Amino acid sequence: MLSVVVPARNEEESIEATLAGLAERLEAERIAFEIIVVDDHSTDRTAEVVAGLRRPNVRCVPNLRRPGFGNAIHTGLDAFAGDAVCIVMADASDDPADVVRYWRAIQQGYDCAFGSRFVRGARVVDYPWLKLVLNRTANTFIAAIMGIRYNDVTNAFKCFRREVIDGVRPIISPHFNITVELPLKAIVRGYSWTIVPTNWYNRKGGVSKFKIKEMGSRYLFIVLYALIEKWLSRGDYVRPADSPAALPVERR
Repeated sequence: MLSVVVPARNEEESIEATLAGLAERLEAERIAFEIIVVDDHSTDRTAEVVAGLRRPNVRCVPNLRRPGFGNAIHTGLDAFAGDAVCIVMADASDDPADVVRYWRAIQQGYDCAFGSRFVRGARVVDYPWLKLVLNRTANTFIAAIMGIRYNDVTNAFKCFRREVIDGVRPIISPHFNITVELPLKAIVRGYSWTIVPTNWYNRKGGVSKFKIKEMGSRYLFIVLYALIEKWLSRGDYVRPADSPAALPVERR
């Protein structure tokens, strides 16, 4: 079964369309799934909208940690029941078809499926220019300092086997820097991964919760955290030697 975690804060304008699109695509592909919406201290009707859908495989859980995108995802990662988990944004910016592509990659044996909006085969619609410049700068820096060939580390939209989530704990990022923590820890700790071209569409309703001025130092902290582990941990946190051999990275 595939679990989908959707962190949501004040997303009453977008959440119904997001969930409907996900459910319809997964049902059409005959994929067993659950969708967990994590209500991140919303002050609007987000939780009520989810409850009103009355779908048995869609549920809403509250983030009982402090408000924060990372804390909401952490709550979802504590709650999911599937063999793998996909993190999807609540604003319908991620393409449900790409969730299916992630699941197929996991079925092929990869531990992680990472999306990139900036490779051949991907499509980006109406990305704000300032965020785009900062995104490309940050991702170029991360790839260079970590020595990896992946140009969209900060993309929240990713998929992980359950074993990977267990293997990257403890999760320490309370904010959007969790988008960097999860993949970098997975890579440093020896889990296999592949890159999937993914589409991205700017939100049609609601307001983005990402605050550029708040995230620079937090992203840097997590990158340095992962880099120190890579350089100095002497392999203490690498996946056990008797686990399945890692598959090579490939581009799709």
